Amino acid sequence: MTYLSKSQLAEFEQCEKRFWLARHRPELATVEDPTVFAAGHAVGAVARSNLPTGRLIEERDPQAAIAATSEALAAPDRAPIFEAAFLHAGVYVRTDILEPTADGWRLAEVKSSSSVKHYQVADVATQVWTARGAGLPLTEAVVRLVDNSFVYAGAGDYRGLLKDVVVDDKLTTLLTDRESVARAAGVTAAGEEPAKAVGDHCADPFACPFTGHCRAGLPPGPDFPVTLLPGRAGKAKAAELMAQGITDLRHAPRESLVAANELRIYDACKSGEAFHDREAMAAATAAWAYPRSFLDFETVGPAIPRWAGTRPFQAIPFQFSCHVQGADGALAHHCFLDLSGVDPRRGCAEALLAVLGDRGAIVTYNLPTERGVIIALAEQFADLRAGLLACAERLVDALPLVRAHYYHPQMMGSYSIKAVLPAVVPTLSYGDLDEVNDGLAAQRAYLEAIDPGVTEDRRRTLHERLTAYCRLDTLAMVELVGTLCAPQASTSSTHTS
Repeated sequence: MTYLSKSQLAEFEQCEKRFWLARHRPELATVEDPTVFAAGHAVGAVARSNLPTGRLIEERDPQAAIAATSEALAAPDRAPIFEAAFLHAGVYVRTDILEPTADGWRLAEVKSSSSVKHYQVADVATQVWTARGAGLPLTEAVVRLVDNSFVYAGAGDYRGLLKDVVVDDKLTTLLTDRESVARAAGVTAAGEEPAKAVGDHCADPFACPFTGHCRAGLPPGPDFPVTLLPGRAGKAKAAELMAQGITDLRHAPRESLVAANELRIYDACKSGEAFHDREAMAAATAAWAYPRSFLDFETVGPAIPRWAGTRPFQAIPFQFSCHVQGADGALAHHCFLDLSGVDPRRGCAEALLAVLGDRGAIVTYNLPTERGVIIALAEQFADLRAGLLACAERLVDALPLVRAHYYHPQMMGSYSIKAVLPAVVPTLSYGDLDEVNDGLAAQRAYLEAIDPGVTEDRRRTLHERLTAYCRLDTLAMVELVGTLCAPQASTSSTHTS
């Protein structure tokens, strides 16, 4: 017999077409990155380890799991139960944790986030409704989250990592509609593929793996959609324009746009030419003293801290790239990358001070990120604090200059360095990089490289690819500043390194 699961009801509530496709045409889904689920599994393992007397229901067959759950619930020791199984009205759920209370059981849904999300409450509601319908006396329901104030002491001691948020008061409405949701999902599952247009729901609360299938038969969209308009105000304006039947930004009345950043994007799209206030950019960067150090960090922030003295989700720098440019344009590249698996922060801080010296502007692209890393290192290492804080004072930011004074139609509304670089320096491309070509890929590569099971050959390959990626980030900054901010137009500002 086929049952509906908690995750399937969540899919149905996001989009009935996604739900139907997952059941009937799973081959149409794009392959999801398994590392997305790794954090959740790791947090779940910690939650279980904090309850050493707990019993795991290992049976995978639903009927066998339900029988094992009944046996565990009736056991005189009333130990915590992991993966308890319940069936009610055609819905089958496995609960993360059941803990005994004075007059029943507490249900804990374990999540790797640090705050409760609306869809997590819906997940809990489905489990509570099913378990109670199966006869379980539930007295409380909680979402067990990561406490981001927890500081890891080391030695595998994660007591205190997780905290409970009681969600009973949020379940009332959801519990009353679980039966109707389950019934509607059952009807949909038995029918033909639902007709559903693509929309915001395709990415809320999760990116749908069937978006490619749903878009396959659609006519091409406008070259420059009104959704390119930036920020909340731009989103509201885009909705207003689409309500008027205007989907291409070039067809919007110019007078309907007010903000300077909206007008820059509009004018560039309309003319097909870049907006570039070279004089303003040159004036703004004239005070950036040489040698200029173009700096970029790569960080990792695991939900479960790996190193003593760190917190959940803390940005730990494992790599940096720095191109140092002299007043004559001469360029030297320096990098730091620690794949040993030990805490990389001390080595990173020492290498950083050696490269940055005590003079010259330190150029970033989104300054708060680099400043946050440097300040955190200064707080961690008292003997390096003065030097690191002095470096933080020398930071300058190229991103606001690009936002205010440059826009190319090719950027398609994005000011990320990966969007700006091809428009300004077509000869440089992140598309030429192998495997590691964005920050998330860098994090995955780092975590793989420090895994004790990785081969030395694979670790060397990952080292090369991480180095190439981070090097391009800072070389891109050099080229953007040199090309966009030079008093006179030039094709390149550097002696490449």
